[in-house]
Amino acid sequence: MMPRYLDWDRIALLAALVAPLAVALVLLPFRSALPNTSVALILVVVVVAVAAIGNRLAGALAALSAAVWFDFFFTHPYQRFSITKSADIETAVLLLVVGLAVSQLAAYARRLRVITVTDADYLARIHETAELAQSARATDTIVDHVTAELTDLLNLRGCRFEYGILTGHPPRLEQDGAVVWGHKRWDVDRLGLPDEEVELRTIGNGRFYGRFMLEPTPGSVPPLQARLVAVTLADQVGTALDTAARG
Repeated sequence: MMPRYLDWDRIALLAALVAPLAVALVLLPFRSALPNTSVALILVVVVVAVAAIGNRLAGALAALSAAVWFDFFFTHPYQRFSITKSADIETAVLLLVVGLAVSQLAAYARRLRVITVTDADYLARIHETAELAQSARATDTIVDHVTAELTDLLNLRGCRFEYGILTGHPPRLEQDGAVVWGHKRWDVDRLGLPDEEVELRTIGNGRFYGRFMLEPTPGSVPPLQARLVAVTLADQVGTALDTAARG
């Protein structure tokens, strides 16, 4: 089943093409009464609405579409893609620039809302793991806990920890949440995790202590936030192992 956010993004892309034109056509009968600056402001509102339900691409496309139809319908000569008045040129340029800027802010605000909804669970996982790392006497306890957390967090088929082993060249989950396979970055957001075991290394005080071997579920696409939390949990294991090694 397609993720819900992909449905919204597709709807937003369609709206980016259609909505500015539709609003321009609605305003067209009032062209003689409405100042062009008012028309531009109304079109900016449309751009913000599109960006709020979609992504940055949809917002940018809506801004470009709004500027084009503003030019076509509301600047002399009408129904032609040309502008003769310097004031109209400035308004069209400002419409495009402001539309692009505001669309980026609206899309970013949408992303922040998503993070806010999911961060409570992520923070709880990090906090619980940190408490366990401080209180657990045996390192196996924290390793087993994080193994279970990673399995659930990344929707894995399986996960195991290998102490002090660094062999082969499997795909690797990096500190920034990206996956590197060979010398190339793997497009997790589009392709999901690779159909191979993915390595997540544990480092404590600059020293390599082991790695989690992640067995992805086919078709699973863990979001960037989940991958960053997974890296944080692995780092906590590295810290716990380093503390234990130093006695």
